[in-house]
Amino acid sequence: MVNEQRIEPQLAMKVVARFDKAIAEVLADKVKTRLHFKGHLDTYRFCDEVWTFLIKDINFKLDNNNTIQADKVKIVSCNAKKPGET
Repeated sequence: MVNEQRIEPQLAMKVVARFDKAIAEVLADKVKTRLHFKGHLDTYRFCDEVWTFLIKDINFKLDNNNTIQADKVKIVSCNAKKPGET
């Protein structure tokens, strides 16, 4: 929408920030299911406070003992706090 000049970049950033906050709150309050995964770590990186893991031949095991298999998965993880926050 920004590329099509339908909304201003500042508004887009506000929408993304609100979405991120709302999703984090809902996940913290409503989701109680856990899963475990096991696979072969192919590649990992840490750049600009962001971890990236590429895992191959991965198996996910859910609380209800269902399993899901995938050839490869990319996990991206970052700190919830902005740099400089305590």
